[in-house]
Amino acid sequence: MAKKILLISDTHGFLDCRINDYLFDVDEIWHAGDIGNLMITDELKKKKLCRIVYGNIDGNEIRSEFKGELFFVIENLKVYITHIAGTPRKYSNVILEKIKKNKPDLLICGHSHILRIEYDKKNKLLFMNPGSIGKIGFHKKQTAIKFEVDKKEIKNLFVIEFGKNL
Repeated sequence: MAKKILLISDTHGFLDCRINDYLFDVDEIWHAGDIGNLMITDELKKKKLCRIVYGNIDGNEIRSEFKGELFFVIENLKVYITHIAGTPRKYSNVILEKIKKNKPDLLICGHSHILRIEYDKKNKLLFMNPGSIGKIGFHKKQTAIKFEVDKKEIKNLFVIEFGKNL
């Protein structure tokens, strides 16, 4: 049975209440780092199963609760989530080694605040960065991604976009 996912990143201590409208029919929430404070993740964990990594702005309290990267399999899809990965033509050597070793089908990161979904032909994986759902940063719109994973396929993917809530 397909799993419905809400992918967010870069909350920086702020979770826009408008995202709640997208939580009703998802099975899991994935957060790609720069959480900001544990109130964010505590609230998310009350709503759905969460898979969360910390980001570069997150302090010791958050780092003691979450890992810097996750590797897991869902619906036969191998997933790698980390906060900073670069982009398909500009991965760091550390990220490239982890891609070669673990061979993920889906690589998810945050950090840039720039929404990007791209198939990486060279490494045979789908790259996703949901942008930023928080309000801190240079981004003009808050973004997230919603999709389904069904028997190793990603389906019904769409972008959630809000005008920046200041």
